[in-house]
Amino acid sequence: MWRSSIRILLLACAVLLVAGPVRSYAQRFDARTLMRSQKNGNNTGLYGDNPYASDEESEEGAEQADTTKKERRIRKPLESYFFSDSVRALNNFRWHVDRDYNRVEIGPIDTMLADFHIDYPVYRRGVGDMTVGALGQASQPLNFFDRSQSTDFTFARPYDAYTYDMENVPFYNVKKPMIHFTYLESGQKRYREEHFAIMTAQNISPSTGFNVDYKSRGTRGLYEWSRTKNHNLSVAVSHTGKRYSVHAGFINNHIEQQENGGVVGEWAIADTTFQMPSGVPTRLAGAEAQNTYRNNAFFITQSYGIPLAPVTERDFSIADLPAVFVGHSFEYNSWSKVYTDHYATYTDERGGRDENGNFVPTEGTYYENWYLNPEQTRDSLYERVVSNRLFVQAQPWDRNGVVGTVDGGVGIDLHTYSQFGLRSYLSGRYAKVNKTSFFVYGAVGGKIKKYVDWDANFRFYPSGYRGGDLDIGARVALKGYLRGHPLILEGSFSTERRSPGYWQENLISNHYMWSHSFAKENDTRFEVKFSVPDFAFEAAAWQAVVTDKIYYGSDSQVAQHGGNVSLTGVYARKDFRLGGLHLDHRVLLQWSTNQNVVPVPLASAFLSYYYEFWVVRDVLRLQTGLDGRYNTKYYAPGYNPALSVFYNQREVELGNYPYMDFFVTAKWKRMRIFLKYQHLNKGLFGNGEYFSVARYPLNPGMFKMGISWGFYD
Repeated sequence: MWRSSIRILLLACAVLLVAGPVRSYAQRFDARTLMRSQKNGNNTGLYGDNPYASDEESEEGAEQADTTKKERRIRKPLESYFFSDSVRALNNFRWHVDRDYNRVEIGPIDTMLADFHIDYPVYRRGVGDMTVGALGQASQPLNFFDRSQSTDFTFARPYDAYTYDMENVPFYNVKKPMIHFTYLESGQKRYREEHFAIMTAQNISPSTGFNVDYKSRGTRGLYEWSRTKNHNLSVAVSHTGKRYSVHAGFINNHIEQQENGGVVGEWAIADTTFQMPSGVPTRLAGAEAQNTYRNNAFFITQSYGIPLAPVTERDFSIADLPAVFVGHSFEYNSWSKVYTDHYATYTDERGGRDENGNFVPTEGTYYENWYLNPEQTRDSLYERVVSNRLFVQAQPWDRNGVVGTVDGGVGIDLHTYSQFGLRSYLSGRYAKVNKTSFFVYGAVGGKIKKYVDWDANFRFYPSGYRGGDLDIGARVALKGYLRGHPLILEGSFSTERRSPGYWQENLISNHYMWSHSFAKENDTRFEVKFSVPDFAFEAAAWQAVVTDKIYYGSDSQVAQHGGNVSLTGVYARKDFRLGGLHLDHRVLLQWSTNQNVVPVPLASAFLSYYYEFWVVRDVLRLQTGLDGRYNTKYYAPGYNPALSVFYNQREVELGNYPYMDFFVTAKWKRMRIFLKYQHLNKGLFGNGEYFSVARYPLNPGMFKMGISWGFYD
């Protein structure tokens, strides 16, 4: 621990030594710019004073310019059609790129105090996820409608909250170079959880920039054989010019997970007190099971705008002119998974009862079948997708018109799947399967002033591996105003016919083998959402009908339900504020017509009650309070390490346990400080069954602390 602290301290000192002179220069620069503006009476544009002006230009207001020197050319401001005037005026902002269409999604940079105390990313959306336990480990959203429907490398889906992909890689536009550093830790050195993250972003010009994001999260294992390492890196480069734009990125995700298979029985948590969590008996610790995931990806999306009307110097961008955009998107994405273990048994001290009702120990093994090797396992799976898209986007009048854009594109996906099959014993090579998918897609969307925002889209696979797949969607958002406060009503519809994933139909491993030919799934959904952002209110309702649902049964075998399953969800969020007192509520209700196929809890909730106040006005702000998570009892899914999937176990119901955290967070200028005691109520109240996934206990009581610091100059 002390070594880590010293490294952090040295890094902070080094950054401060560099940042000090730069900050002083930035202060002088601001003063000179102000003097120049006051003297000349202008030079304040939409993008603000040019932050890239030279030192000589900055001193123009302080002293008379040397007329013998040639005036340097001032670089152009940000002129991209992607960003509105209000976005350009921001000092810093972030966005994500759409992989199919010539659009971006703007978002804030995470420097606020709000929700900083929620250190697990799996708990940041809605009511959060069910998880196998610690930071960096597998999870699945409690809300059925938040779960990914992608069939690409489903083995990595439990880590969606942590990994980067093409659509969540961030891009930044910053006026000044930015460095953002975060370090959180908890527990004793032997069992420590750690979260380290660093982000750096810099603009070479107002339109061109690059950024690097790196996160390392995981635990050394509070429970036996549960060490986790989760490393995620993204490197991104962007140019968003007046006509030409390009977004490119490299992604590396690396995950190492020791798999203990969960505890031997719920009694080991609910009815027995162990001196340390590491003493709790688990089912796979003796087998030394482990999963290793590796992902490398590269993507580039570029487009060029051809205006259909003359462009003048007064046109800040071509967003307000008729135009046609042509573009290309390329993505290379490879994933691999290696699962290892060896044969071992575990003992359940309460596995049965004798004729007198006394507990009798039983011995068992986690896996029933050992097809390829009776002593040890090394299952290796590999998947690669190479995707190319050509698209055209027409802008008939202006980008925010009634018909703002009309999109169309064609694409081809080249799939490669590899696993160690029965023929591999003879050839010495892993069996490879190549598949090709062709598709066409399109969209149309627009706005009616600031009151209506609408769009519709489709994707169709006419032939190839996923021939016959179809995805259609539509959305409309209505905005009104009540005393200046926006009221937003949104509605959406989608229907999808999708082929089963390759691994759902074809798998050869030491513990599981199958060869299926499943029918296509059909999934139709409706959503209605009403929100009043200024009053922190949001309500939503979903309805879905899924036909021929593919799922994993109680024996972890993949299966297909031959009928319809109806899912209904109702969600509400309301944050109350009484002076400095905040009472935040998120509640989700769900109903499933077939809990054997899609199990969901009837009610789930996240509550956060805290007090926020200034310790020193405009310098130090503090929050202190409690978080609580809860869901009703239901047959919560189990988790299978060899398959990396959540399956529908029917042995035990879990829930009715409030899981509470106490936290203190503070923001001192650009620094955020974090103190927290996780699972405050352990041993105080509740039924003692702190599980959200069958056999996998959540963390016991644990103290956490950390720091997040941003440098902008």
